[in-house]
Amino acid sequence: MSTGYRASATLPLRVELIRQLRRRRTLIAFLLIVALPLIVVAAVKFGPSAEPSNGSGRRFGGGSLDLVGLATSGAWNFTVTMIFFASGFLLLIIVALFCGDTVASEASWSTLRYLLAAPVPRRRLLRQKLIIGLLLSLVAIVALVVLSYVIGLIAFGSGALASPVGGVFTDSQALFRVAIITGFVFVSLLFAAGIAFLMSVWTDVPLGAVGTAVVIVIVSNILDAISALGSIREWLPTHYANAWLGALATDIDWTSMARGAAYSIVAFALCIGYAVYRFDRKDIVS
Repeated sequence: MSTGYRASATLPLRVELIRQLRRRRTLIAFLLIVALPLIVVAAVKFGPSAEPSNGSGRRFGGGSLDLVGLATSGAWNFTVTMIFFASGFLLLIIVALFCGDTVASEASWSTLRYLLAAPVPRRRLLRQKLIIGLLLSLVAIVALVVLSYVIGLIAFGSGALASPVGGVFTDSQALFRVAIITGFVFVSLLFAAGIAFLMSVWTDVPLGAVGTAVVIVIVSNILDAISALGSIREWLPTHYANAWLGALATDIDWTSMARGAAYSIVAFALCIGYAVYRFDRKDIVS
């Protein structure tokens, strides 16, 4: 081992971040984030049913009493609607991609053993990879919120945030509510991030790690929709995926969000703990 070697100096976060930002999949993921609100605005503005016959202005969705129906009432509502659209699938895939295509991608390129021979301690390698994966996931969610607001502001104006359950919020209140929603969406997706990262350690196929995480979340959502399971559904981490809607109530419903966040964090911690345990004992041959 060379003189002056320090394990803490290997694989700096800045280096890993630059490596991930230069990858094509990162560019594609952020292009999808930009494309979603643009596509929705184009559909609303230029769709064949964009202008109602009563001349009351463009509408989107089923009416004024549902979240989607309020989307065109202003930038804040458009932003919340984009979160509603993206959190169920697009953000799930992006988070699974950033956290699942980490260790597995290095193994598929046959560079993992060279990183460890650098030598980068195994646990430090996992930590650096996970931090960057979560950071990119958070940036993607925040980017969706910011871009949706800007695009909504240009397309639909600066109307106040109107809740589908009643109530209108000032800009400062809207900012606070949207910040809560953004934070909860990120925390609720930690469940998928943990599974994806665990599978990234388990397999040498990046798409396998990403796909497994997505499939497990989808299966969990299907189980949650089966009412015959009764209270068992409440123990599923995905049961509270839309609990952030409680942030749009006149008095914020913290109970469901706190429970959903706790379940997601516990599931994430268990997945990461087992990923570290397995990687510590894994024979690296690629």
